[in-house]
Amino acid sequence: MLLTVLSWLCSSLLASVSGGKLPEAEVNIEVMYRPFLCHRKSKYGDILLVHHEGYFENGTMFHSSRAQGDKQPMWFTLGIREAIQGWDKGLQDMCAGEKRKLVIPPALAYGKEGKGKIPPESTLTFIIEVLEIRNGPRSHESFQEMDLNDDWKLSKHEVKEYLRKEFERHGYPPNDTLHENMVEDIFAKEDENKDGFISSREFTYKHDEL
Repeated sequence: MLLTVLSWLCSSLLASVSGGKLPEAEVNIEVMYRPFLCHRKSKYGDILLVHHEGYFENGTMFHSSRAQGDKQPMWFTLGIREAIQGWDKGLQDMCAGEKRKLVIPPALAYGKEGKGKIPPESTLTFIIEVLEIRNGPRSHESFQEMDLNDDWKLSKHEVKEYLRKEFERHGYPPNDTLHENMVEDIFAKEDENKDGFISSREFTYKHDEL
């Protein structure tokens, strides 16, 4: 183990001396609460239901899903930059009911431009609680289930039908507005040739770990 650590340190020093590539920005993750029982863990492609609070470095809160807007948790798809990149990195391998504190550097948040009330080059802290995890339409296991006519491509109708069935399977009433918004988002990002279908190749999501 010691030899491995020394080897890593030496290679890092050599890289910095020779003008090597700078290390990528990382998210600082603190697990604040994790339930004893965990039936599944979040992965890229899953749809997460979350409550969240956002803070600046000085501790000032700039957003709370529990106190602002409709005070409802939000759904988002993990791994497709539907939220900031720091969320995609920091919310992997979570259990339903788990709460984490993420400290996210500017490069994985809103960068040099900022956004709205977020100034440029802001390091942000989020307290995020995952309330529910569902299979998303981007998971590889779901493709054949979604492809109703077995033509190896997905129409908007097929994706929407899959979402409707998933909601009903978990005891939730269909939500056409939410489903349509999610379908439009998926096609905007995945339908590369803009032919109105997502092919099996376009559907394939590249994981960071591959």
